[in-house]
Amino acid sequence: MRTAIEFNNISKQYRLGLVSTRTISHDLNRWWKMNILGKEDPYLKIGEVNDRAHKGESEYVWALKDINFKVEQGDVLGIIGKNGAGKSTLLKILSKVTAPTTGTIKARGRIASLLEVGTGFHPEMTGRENIFMNGAIMGMTKAEIARKLDEIVDFAGVERYIDTPVKRYSSGMTVRLGFAIAAHLEPEILVVDEVLAVGDAEFQKKAIGKMQDVSKGEGRTVLFVSHNMGAVRNLCSKGLVLENGQIIFLGTTNDAIDNYIYVKKNSDLLKVDAEAKVKKNRLKGYSNEVFFKEIFLDKSNGNYCTNEDIVFICKIKSNRTTENVRINATISNIEDTPIGGWFGDGVIDIKEGEEKLIKISLKNHNLSIGTYFISLSLGKGNFIEGMIDFDVVMMAEKFSVVGFDVNSNTGFTTWQKQWGHILFTTECEVLD
Repeated sequence: MRTAIEFNNISKQYRLGLVSTRTISHDLNRWWKMNILGKEDPYLKIGEVNDRAHKGESEYVWALKDINFKVEQGDVLGIIGKNGAGKSTLLKILSKVTAPTTGTIKARGRIASLLEVGTGFHPEMTGRENIFMNGAIMGMTKAEIARKLDEIVDFAGVERYIDTPVKRYSSGMTVRLGFAIAAHLEPEILVVDEVLAVGDAEFQKKAIGKMQDVSKGEGRTVLFVSHNMGAVRNLCSKGLVLENGQIIFLGTTNDAIDNYIYVKKNSDLLKVDAEAKVKKNRLKGYSNEVFFKEIFLDKSNGNYCTNEDIVFICKIKSNRTTENVRINATISNIEDTPIGGWFGDGVIDIKEGEEKLIKISLKNHNLSIGTYFISLSLGKGNFIEGMIDFDVVMMAEKFSVVGFDVNSNTGFTTWQKQWGHILFTTECEVLD
């Protein structure tokens, strides 16, 4: 497979607190070290990782540091990471909006970028004029742009406003037209930042479908930045995770999402015991009349078959004698979307100062292959008379459904993500 983009030792350094990165003292120091002493630029060595949540010692930060990877032609690469991780900086360097401090990028073919709302638009020009201007910038002739004009306008859904200055467009209309131009003017590389989130649900679905057509049907390369893990999972063939300006994972989309959502956000939980997990993930503001002391799975590896009971062990303790306590739960997928739960069937009576070990078996769950979290609550009451929560622990445990038991009669040996998260149990009856 031909390489479409190659990032070689890309780094980007910024100086904090100033509009400009230059001062007389720094310029003199740089000139002295480089021209008189024959040494390297001293300010390329100074700097800290771009962790926006903590105060550092240096006034220089690396927005990106030593980025090296390749993107093959036809790949759809999802770039994910928290705010400030360096995603947009990477795309701006690729799109030549800004220059890298060190390193080079080799890109084969024309690049169309949609980085911010209104990128590449002149506000005083009409939508039609901006289409022709953007096409000309990409090296297309007027005749080539004219052949695509109706298709672009129809896709964007702005026909009524096509001869109106863009400054009068809403942000949603601007994004629709910008994406339509970028996707239809036949670039070899399409770069899309988070801007699609500005569009409505219908347009987001339409845009993702177009990007799939561009990559699979036309063999073009797409770089897609989004915080919507569902869109990344459905669209992208590979995933890259950035943290503090550095690559921490590059691989399959599912593994990248798992790494971003669970491994990095909860890496400290992997090193502590069940009681520490409960303390860290407990929601504040509840009475703790009865509370979870420990929560853990009956399997240390957390892997279960589709038709196998998933078993949780809970140690609870009471600060006062309490009757009719229930344990309730919510199961969520790796994207933190709730997909089901239960309202405790059994009730527990517990005395002041007493501890009890409770086993909960999730039977006939029919969950598909994938990774899940369980959140648990202790309380009493019901939906009709009202409920009281004593303790709530979010993401108390992580578990995985890894396959089908050899004795299963499901008829499946693998499971595709696009089939969903639940395998329903049905009965088939032949009627005369």
